[in-house]
Amino acid sequence: MASSHQAPPLGGVIESVLYTQDMTQAREFFARVLGLTAHLEDERFSAYPTGDTMLLVFQQGQTDETVQLPDDMGTIPPHDGAGRQHLALAIPAQSLEAWEAHLADQGVEIEGRTRWPKGSVSLYF
Repeated sequence: MASSHQAPPLGGVIESVLYTQDMTQAREFFARVLGLTAHLEDERFSAYPTGDTMLLVFQQGQTDETVQLPDDMGTIPPHDGAGRQHLALAIPAQSLEAWEAHLADQGVEIEGRTRWPKGSVSLYF
């Protein structure tokens, strides 16, 4: 039976997660290409602040067991992901050309571009 109650409002997305087969290469990419510095990291993951959200990058196969946090803070359930993943990063419109030049300078190929009806542009790399 369907509920007559509506879901309470959400406050936004707090974390986005990507998974990698090569953590060393991923960390180098996020630092060199995106200019991100990890807030936290260990052998399983890196956590990058990105505005009001956190981008988490996990080593594939290292998140399949529950993690018990210290000081009775709680637990994090198992998770994992594989295959092609997608993440959208916001940049100011006036920075688009500078980002395209930076990506080219870093040897990062733009695989796709979309101009959306309301004027925004997506670059896929």
